Amino acid sequence: MTKPVWIIDDDRSIRWVLEKALAREEIEYKSFASADEALEELPGNLPQMVISDIRMPGSSGLELLQKLRNDYPNLPVIIMTAYSDLESAVSAFQGGAFEYLPKPFDVNHAVELIRRALEQSQRKNTHAEDAQAAPDILGHAPAMQEVFRAIGRLAQSNATVLINGESGTGKELVAQALHRHSPRADKPFVAINTAAIPKDLLESELFGHERGAFTGATTTRHGRFEQAEGGTLFLDEIGDMPAELQTRLLRVLSDGNFYRVGGHQPIKANVRIIAATHQNLDERVKQGLFREDLFHRLNVIRLRLPPLRERREDIPLLAKYFLQKSAKELGVEQKTLSEAALNYLSAQDIPGNVRQLENLCHWLTVMTPTRVVEIADLPSEWRDTHASSTLNQDWRAALAQQVALALQRNEPNILDNLTKQFESTLITQALQHTGGRRIEASTLLGMGRNTLTRKIQELGLDGEND
Repeated sequence: MTKPVWIIDDDRSIRWVLEKALAREEIEYKSFASADEALEELPGNLPQMVISDIRMPGSSGLELLQKLRNDYPNLPVIIMTAYSDLESAVSAFQGGAFEYLPKPFDVNHAVELIRRALEQSQRKNTHAEDAQAAPDILGHAPAMQEVFRAIGRLAQSNATVLINGESGTGKELVAQALHRHSPRADKPFVAINTAAIPKDLLESELFGHERGAFTGATTTRHGRFEQAEGGTLFLDEIGDMPAELQTRLLRVLSDGNFYRVGGHQPIKANVRIIAATHQNLDERVKQGLFREDLFHRLNVIRLRLPPLRERREDIPLLAKYFLQKSAKELGVEQKTLSEAALNYLSAQDIPGNVRQLENLCHWLTVMTPTRVVEIADLPSEWRDTHASSTLNQDWRAALAQQVALALQRNEPNILDNLTKQFESTLITQALQHTGGRRIEASTLLGMGRNTLTRKIQELGLDGEND
């Protein structure tokens, strides 16, 4: 008899969905409502693989994972979780999970992962390390889940990582996470913004200097490479590094040695390099502004952080977290964004990304007199800067409210009904604008005159003929 797939989740509906999916695929399974219940089956009834929730009453999915890693290192385990924080993903991968599956998930995708896991015969034996650090990187969006997966896989590696992302997307937070979950975690994490330090000082900042190396060098100084010994050196805005410093950095990456300014003895560098930039390094290489050989040295593994406008669904999650964080830091009551304010923020491009959103939440915590924050409570620059798009936000918010009400009332044909209302409003406004001239209205709307005439009849609208 084929060994079954174990489904472990305290949510009965999740178990039911997976059971039906596996039965349809003719895959043997056995379900458990808790990790403790499943562990009672061992060692006599070993499964073929396990798909488990991460947070349940009793033993957690991570504790189960650690037990299975220790005793059955080749047993594939897929970890499910409704929690969207980085720590869950990293802990799952560090614990040796085959895959990390965030809820809600696509059933077909889950089955595909299960099939892949069943095909796996070997898995490196690693041990769970349940990090307790604050979940500074949050996200439900698929793009962020990909980042979490990458961090989980890269954490145990010493490979050089290049992080691409706009200003404020959290590049340093990702670098800190890679360090925090690595074997170098007990050693220093040292960060330097290469664009923020004057060109003449940057070499000394990075590599240190010997006493008497230049005017004012009265003592020997250790640079960032020495300060980060055994740990991680984060080079932010690497794209702005001067050409001569690029050459020196390339030499360190090539042979692992560097010299202090004014020094003659090579110093061995034992650091992991994580670099970051908001610029397109490929383009800067083509323009001759960045060394191609250094780019290839840095570009071993590339991580792209999505801007906030590509993960708008994460704005409510992040805003809530930052409001909570600010309230705790200031020792005041936590503010809450109204639904209209949340919809408004979620529709903004927020060019400063997560950092700008965090600054806004801190401002609101300090300055807003009421507990619930409305659009009118936002700083004037937010309301003024985005005034041209206010109507856009309003109709989207109103549409969202109408859809929510229709869903609550279980109304049939919601899409068809709302589409008719939408088209009716567009056509009526266009005809009013053109004084009833249909050819002009159809041109403005981007549709043919015959199509406009047909829709006027279908929708029961009155319009003047040309």
